[in-house]
Amino acid sequence: SPSPAAPCGAGPALSPLDNAMDGGAQQSSLREPPGPGGTEQEGVPGERDGGEGPPEVKRSQPLFIHGSSRQLPEEEEPRASSLPSIPNPFPELCSPSNSPILSSPAPGQGPPREGASHVVKVFGEDGACRSLEASAGTTARQLCETLVRRTRALQDHSWALVELHQHLALERCLEDHESVVEVQSSWPPGADSRFVFRKNFAKYELFKSNASLFPEVMVSSCLEANKSMAHSELIQNFLNSGSCPEVQGFLQLREAGRKVWKRFHFSLRRSGLYYSTKGTSKVRARRGGTARGCGGAGSDPPLPPQDPRHLQYFADLNESNIYYVTQGKKHYGTPTEFGFCIKPYKVRSGAKGLKLLCSEDEQSRSCWMAAFRLFKYGMQLYRNYQQAQARLSQPPWIGPMPLRSVSDNTLVAMDFSGCTGRVIENPSEVLTVALEEAQAWRKKTTHRYSLPAACQSSPLSAAIHRTQPWFHGRISREDTQQLIGRQGLVDGVFLVRESQRNPKGFVLSLCHLQRVKHYLILPSEEEGQLYFTMDDGQTRFADLIQLVEFHQINRGILPCKLRHYCTCVAL
Repeated sequence: SPSPAAPCGAGPALSPLDNAMDGGAQQSSLREPPGPGGTEQEGVPGERDGGEGPPEVKRSQPLFIHGSSRQLPEEEEPRASSLPSIPNPFPELCSPSNSPILSSPAPGQGPPREGASHVVKVFGEDGACRSLEASAGTTARQLCETLVRRTRALQDHSWALVELHQHLALERCLEDHESVVEVQSSWPPGADSRFVFRKNFAKYELFKSNASLFPEVMVSSCLEANKSMAHSELIQNFLNSGSCPEVQGFLQLREAGRKVWKRFHFSLRRSGLYYSTKGTSKVRARRGGTARGCGGAGSDPPLPPQDPRHLQYFADLNESNIYYVTQGKKHYGTPTEFGFCIKPYKVRSGAKGLKLLCSEDEQSRSCWMAAFRLFKYGMQLYRNYQQAQARLSQPPWIGPMPLRSVSDNTLVAMDFSGCTGRVIENPSEVLTVALEEAQAWRKKTTHRYSLPAACQSSPLSAAIHRTQPWFHGRISREDTQQLIGRQGLVDGVFLVRESQRNPKGFVLSLCHLQRVKHYLILPSEEEGQLYFTMDDGQTRFADLIQLVEFHQINRGILPCKLRHYCTCVAL
């Protein structure tokens, strides 16, 4: 089983990156696996070159003594066993269980050896697979960077490697510093487990100032129990090893070996996860609105600090990993769809030993998951975020740029009223122009945005939006919500798809406040020209590309701007 992650560093403030701790300087040894005849043979320790004369004995090598084939008589055996045992001064060299020379671990047992190459299979969201050869020290970040270069995808810090256990309906996003080979070696032989390469926009959302992952009713501090803190101050409190933050709230726990769920009050601290044995209730079926958890509307008021006599130790953070439960009702009978699981390192296969929990809404589940990561990894998690931000300012590779549309970070407000365009730098002018353009937006007369009438449509105009990575064709509403949920319920995550109810329309699916909303886009015709609108013709667009680019800069009728598009790359 994999060893626990390194302990987090201490520090009351979010300090800059230390060059000595920068993992970006490590070079990954990733390459395509060779053919059947191209494997390298490692030298066998203990062999010597042929020649005359006795072999040279080195002090750093064990001396192999070939025992005689003569068998001791039966009367000599008790005498030999009665001899005093002489302790071995070098057990690490001669012990078969610990010596790397006399024994080699079996596949799937023990940590991977340094310097040895391992084959890692990575799957895409379309089910395609690619095999890579990696060393034992290859991290998840290095593997993602290699896949980004080979798929010619847009380089950003949202690409992630997901550990998926299909037979258990569990998945989690690997942290950037985790060893891929070490995680793979913890899987049991023949298990239906895999790595999936996909986007995860919520990976570092907890470090952004506008994030609201921690409701005040769920977070308390032993030092400042009644003081409300800003988000940045709260994150510093989590990262500071000298502080004592605590996340508490009601969760539903599944009894071991049964599909019966009980409701407990849990407390997550640096020392582990605890629950109160006082005042529990069984949950055998889903009850609408009667068993609300902290963090949602109509939730129960927070309980006072629990009496230590009623607290029961539940899980160790440093000896476990936390997973999302993808199909909780089908596999485990969860009361809601917001289940998660704590899987100890010692649990290798099967559902026995899994600690299944269930929250009442997505906000409370995200709070528990984020707090678990902060308590377990600490400053290492923040260093990963700083390294990811630093890589965005550097060119990821030298060569042709990837064939992808620009990100929202490169979009600026422009003024094309004169002979040449200019960048609007005044924020008040940007707001004024945006409001005027949103109210009086009309079809452009340039050839780029002009489309023929519906009766004279050409194949090019009908497929102009199909080349965009945010367009997903005929995908259902349920599949859309699952795709956005897998890639992160972050404000501004969106995609465009064809409408199932209106054969000529389209749907813009957008995530806001951890919920997916759908907006119908209808085509219309005026004076023989085709345009698209979402507000009954008040704001018109010549095509879907113009519609998306406008809402990447302006909110319009949407609750937020379009920030991240869902995309799937082919491996």
